[in-house]
Formats: sequence, structure tokens, C-alpha cells
Amino acid sequence: MHISKKLAEAQASGTPAFSFEFFPPKTSQGVQNLYDRMDRMHDLGPSFVDVTWGAGGSQSHLTCEMVHFAQTVVGLETCMHLTCTDMAKEKVDGALSEAYKAGCSNILALRGDPPRDTEKWKAIEGGFRYALDLVKYIKAEYGDHFDIGVAGYPEGCDDQKDQDILMEHLKQKVDAGGTFIVTQMFYDVDNFCAWVDRCRAEGITVPIVPGIMPISTHAAFLRRANGMHCKIPQKWIDALEPIKNDDAAVREVGKDLVAEMCRIIINHGVLALHFYTMNLAQSTKMVLEELDLVSQGGTPTKKALPWRQSLGLSRREEDVRPVFWKNRHKSYVARTQDWDEFPNGRWGDSRSPAFGELDAYGIGLKGTNEQNIKTWGKPETLRDISDIFVRFIQNDLKTLPWSEAPVTDEAQAIRNELIDLNRRGLLTITSQPSVNGAKSSDPVHGWGPPGGYVYQKAYLELLISPALITELIDRIDRTQTMTFHAVDKAGDARTNSNSDGPNAVTWGVFPGKEIVQPTIVETVSFLAWKDEAFRLGTDWANCHPAGSPSRQLINYIMNNWYLINIVDNDFHSSSGIFDLFEGLQVQDLDGPIESSRPTVNGHGPKPLAELNGNHKVTNGRVFEEVLN
Repeated sequence: MHISKKLAEAQASGTPAFSFEFFPPKTSQGVQNLYDRMDRMHDLGPSFVDVTWGAGGSQSHLTCEMVHFAQTVVGLETCMHLTCTDMAKEKVDGALSEAYKAGCSNILALRGDPPRDTEKWKAIEGGFRYALDLVKYIKAEYGDHFDIGVAGYPEGCDDQKDQDILMEHLKQKVDAGGTFIVTQMFYDVDNFCAWVDRCRAEGITVPIVPGIMPISTHAAFLRRANGMHCKIPQKWIDALEPIKNDDAAVREVGKDLVAEMCRIIINHGVLALHFYTMNLAQSTKMVLEELDLVSQGGTPTKKALPWRQSLGLSRREEDVRPVFWKNRHKSYVARTQDWDEFPNGRWGDSRSPAFGELDAYGIGLKGTNEQNIKTWGKPETLRDISDIFVRFIQNDLKTLPWSEAPVTDEAQAIRNELIDLNRRGLLTITSQPSVNGAKSSDPVHGWGPPGGYVYQKAYLELLISPALITELIDRIDRTQTMTFHAVDKAGDARTNSNSDGPNAVTWGVFPGKEIVQPTIVETVSFLAWKDEAFRLGTDWANCHPAGSPSRQLINYIMNNWYLINIVDNDFHSSSGIFDLFEGLQVQDLDGPIESSRPTVNGHGPKPLAELNGNHKVTNGRVFEEVLN
């Protein structure tokens, strides 16, 4: 979506929009840390983010990679910086092509700073001299595909202080195709407001986005202000100088000063704020909280769908996904990145999509062995394992091998039931409670357009001992309302579903629209997820030394236990899915793995022959067709 359109919507609604700037880090670990931070900052609700461009495209590959990650994986509308500095036409063409393929539809066209070893800026042969030339070229080559942002300088720039000349240049860039303006950072808000008024008087009507630099430390504040030749109001100097050696106090006072400046900007009719984050989150988040633009602690914004949408070139209309990747969004995007089409409206032929291989980047377990051992410890008994899962549900742990993010507020409705299952050695991977007609505006369950209602079936996915699987399936068969898929690492698969077609587990009803069914359970996707789920467990085991009790324990679970998903198709029922497990538990959670025998109401598991006869490979034809 074009940034100018987002800004126009903010102006029309009276709700300020805000955005973040990031730059390419210098190390691979810095890149990964930034990706994690971008993922978290998505939930603050920025209208867009932009990614800077090194002089001469010195980090162009990383800029393009970051644009692709933000747009496709994180689902953030992204604007790519593009400069003229040391950029031949061929380099510009390559950068625009990469942005286009990533689904990016916004470019910030800049002249750029001179390289560090050059005192004055000069164009290279076959390159572009001014940002105006770049704007014209992008417009000529791509028409209206790219929204083109241009820079504004309320306090002048390094090689030009004459505001009359700068205003003339700005008007030329806008007339040539610039659709929004992002300004250099400033702290003199009165000067900025006067500059905005002058822009409007000169006939510049496109949205203006002020550049806001939060304050993290006193030294950084002075360095950046002096580097950009920003005027610092005396009030700010008087407030910060006495506390300059106390970083926490500087952040707190700086937050108030920057927030006050932002309020003046908003009251002047400019409903947009662009934060130069310096790849950090805290100072920006503090200002947004002070302005009440996000809730304290940061809350995910209104969702169009129950899961985070990708904004990749061919994925914008995607609106159906399997529930199995509910807690591993990035992995799902990676494993489906080569699809030519993505489910829209309904999940089509489930045999046609081919999920990507497990050795693709970003699919395996994240973190080093040392980091993961520090997070999850060195479990030596099943109770140690179950305690890890319980701590995750209680939010004492922020991740599991199968979950990239903490437990959501949605789980609060079934939190006690999940804790109880895990304490009995039934290890829950993914879950959702039933919802019967919550408003689409509901802060926990809501999604989609206003005025609608959303529904979902209770869903549970867990790892279960092979000695308990037959009893559990027998109980499911007696319910008449529940369906399941179960499989072990070796591919021994069971289901009572009549087909391998999709079963919608969330849906919404909205004014003037067909029923939307964005989350499903279906056979082929589950078998693809099975490979990933057992791979993640094996990766976890391999964090521990060979022969260690922890590696042996986790590998035993991965090699012998079943992964099962259960859907209660009666969405009116809130507890039926948990009633299935009454009396089911692993008896000796503290003993060695071979003595940890499951029990049913205090007795051993039923022999195969005592069950109802269709438990072992219920509807085996479906799995045979899929597996062969």
C-alpha cells in the first residue's frame, strides 16, 4: 500500500500515524537482533518502516534483504531509501528491481551524503546528480507502482542553508512525482511549524512527515543534534544538562520533551511522526506510550486476520493458512515462499502446494546451544520437561522450540487447563479456545472489519506418549463432534477425518462480505508441519552433549511419542476438548524415561484389542494417498 494513502487515511480519521527508520547493522548477529526487534516492534502498530541505503550501495544487498524481511516475513509496509551517491544507473535499476520483487511499493529518493573519503558530493559518470533526477527516473520507469518520498530540510542541509533555494528544490521534486515528504530531524518545533506553513503557501500539498529523534543518552543526543546542525531549545538544555550522567533520568526527561514536541506538531495539523530509532526500541516506545498512541507495554494493533499477514508481492491477497504454524509465522513464510499462488477465499487443492525443505534458512531452532540451554535448562526427567512447558504457559519463559513468541492473551481462557495437562506429562504445542460470536472489535479475539463477529472451534495440539494414544483416540471416536490427526516421527499416521480437505477452525461474519475462513486444519499441511515439529525437538536435543541425560530424554520423546491435533467441531463447547483427558497422565514423571509409564485412571494403557477396532489407522486411505 502506498504511504501517501496511509497518511491521507490518518489525516481523514484524525488519528496520528507513526513510522520507524532502521539501518543495516554491520555484523550478522546485529542483523539477527534487528530482525527480532523489528518483529516485536510490529506490534506497536507503525504505518510503515523505512530502511536506509549506504553510500554507493555499500550495503545494498543487506538493505534489499531487510526490505524483503520486513515486507514479506514481518508484514510491515516498507519504504526503501535509494540515493544517488556513487550509484550508476545499473545499480539503481537493480535496487528498484529487488524492491519490486519484495513487494515494496515505496521509495524514499535522496541525493545522499558524500562518501566518507570525499569532502564534496559529486555525481559519478552515468549516475544521477540530484534527487530530482532520481524521482523523474523512477516515475518514468515504474509509473505509479512506487510511491516516491522526498526529503525536506526545515533547518537547511550541509551544503545549502538558503531556505528559498531549498523550498524551490522541494517543490520541483514534488512536481516531478514526489508524493510525500520526510524531514530531517529537528528539535525546534516552532521553526518546523513555520516551515510547514511556508510549504503550504508555496503550493506543496503532499503529506509532510516530521523526522523525530528520541533521546536515549545525553551524549548521543548532543552528537546527533550537532551532527545534523539542529538548533536545541534552551529549555531542553536546561532540563537535560543537570542529569546528563544519569541515562535512565535522561530517557525519562527526554521522553517528556520529545512527546511535548510531538503534541505541538499534531496540534498544528500534521498527523504523522517518523521516528529515527537507531535500531533501538525503548526510547521510541516510551514516547509513543506517553502520547497514548500505543497502550502501556505495547499492544498488537487491530488485526485484519487472526494471523499476521505478509505483504510480499504475491501474498497480499493471501487469507487462508493452516493453524499448525500459529506460533511460527516466519517458518511458514519461508516454507511457502516459492508458491506461485497463495490461498485466497478458500484453501484449494491441498495436494498442489509443495512445502519447502527443512534446511531452508530460518526454519530450524534459533539460538546457540549455550543460549538454548540457558533458556530451557538441562531436563533429565519428564517432570523437568513438563515444568518447561508449564513455565511457558505461565509466561515465565518467552519461547519454546515450537513457539517463537510468548503465550498470547487468548490463552488466558484455557490457561489453567493447559497447565494441568502439562503437569500430567501431556505436552501442549498449540491451542485455541472456542469462541462463539465475539465482536470483531474484541481486544483479545477480534479481527477483521468493524461491525462483524468472529468464531472459532476449540483446538489442541500436543505431544503424547505412544501408550496413551490409543486410549485418547478411543475417547475421541466416542464423542461424534471431534476430529483428529495423529502421527509419529516415523510416519505412523491416524485420523478419523472423512477426507484430507480443510476444516475451518476460525471464521468471521462481516457486513457486506462472504464468510471469511482464514485458519484451517488439513492433512497435507499437518504432515508437512509434523516434519518440522519433530525436527525442532531433535534440534533441541542436539543442543546438549552426546550421551547426556538431556539429549537422551528429548530424543526419546521425539522418536517415540505422537504429535496429535484435535478439533472440537462443536464451537459452543468450551471444555469438551479437555474432558477427553480426564484420568490420563504419565505416572512416574520423576523416574528414568523407560519407567515413565502412562496411566489411565491409575491403570496401565488398554491393550490394542480392547479398543473399538478403528483406532489404529482410522480412515487409513487418506494417509496412504498422502504419504505415497
